[in-house]
Amino acid sequence: MEEFVLIMRHEDGKKIASPEQMQIWMKQTMDWIGGIAAQNKFSSGTGLLFEDARVVRPNNVVTNGPFGEIKETIGGYIIVKADSIDEAVEFAKGCPVLQGEGNSMEVRRIAKGDGVH
Repeated sequence: MEEFVLIMRHEDGKKIASPEQMQIWMKQTMDWIGGIAAQNKFSSGTGLLFEDARVVRPNNVVTNGPFGEIKETIGGYIIVKADSIDEAVEFAKGCPVLQGEGNSMEVRRIAKGDGVH
């Protein structure tokens, strides 16, 4: 069994949900993760905040950010165990983030020192 990261992408970082909507989405997300965990396929994961973030670029250039003005933001990720990328994609299809217009899930196999780059 391999591990895959499911990355939650939000197309428009300027859209801010109400606290009530955030609470609904958080419960849906926890239920989604709970379903994966019930199959013993959940490894770890977390949401990502924008406050107090920095971007480091070549030549030690550090800027504040990322900010909501950017076209696409990463809202969080989870790591799942799956027998194939197709199984990991099936997990991703159930993520509540896909309710948002233009949002997406990126699925990638995690390298385990197997020479895959």
